[in-house]
Amino acid sequence: MASLIYFLCAITALACAVLVLRSYRNTRHRLLFWCGLCFAGMFAANLLLIIDRLVMPDTDLSTVRLIVGLIALLPLLYGLVWEDE
Repeated sequence: MASLIYFLCAITALACAVLVLRSYRNTRHRLLFWCGLCFAGMFAANLLLIIDRLVMPDTDLSTVRLIVGLIALLPLLYGLVWEDE
């Protein structure tokens, strides 16, 4: 059951990234770009979670997952603080 939830979270993050970046391409609102990058990073963090829990359960990738999650949030933080429309 947990593996299904991990895959659904990864696919949801990927779908959000694709939809938001597609919307950015059509409207050119810069905050959509930063949100799309954030969701793409969250997809990468979810992939690392799948690798950590399902593919290589003997290794601990929690630090790497947390770092990737933090890096994924930085573009959104930048967009929210420094971008004005």
